[in-house]
Amino acid sequence: MLSAIIYWSELDNHSPPNNHCSKVKQTLVYFEPVTSPIVIRTTVTIVNRAGLHTRPAAAIVKLASKFESEFYIIKEGFRINGKSIIGVMTLAAAQGSTLELEFSGPDEQEASKALTEYFAKGFEEV
Repeated sequence: MLSAIIYWSELDNHSPPNNHCSKVKQTLVYFEPVTSPIVIRTTVTIVNRAGLHTRPAAAIVKLASKFESEFYIIKEGFRINGKSIIGVMTLAAAQGSTLELEFSGPDEQEASKALTEYFAKGFEEV
């Protein structure tokens, strides 16, 4: 997909002897590619008995912070920043809860793999 950026200017040109004013329109059209960010979405289920409590929430934030990519967790339409301990804690995700993990950025593949595996291991409590 291409995006057009149009630059233009109008110049007044007074030409003697009749002093008619003519406008000259200059247009430069520049096309640049529009790249939409690639987003990785993964669905995970909370498998450990205690759910997403303080210790795993802190570990998720710590692990996610190692990556440059943006990371969001979505639960029942509520989307939070997965690098925020307050955000992660507000999810109150009990055992059996289904969450969607969303990754976007230069190292999204690695971030997705690491965090999805951490959820699958039951936060190392199973």
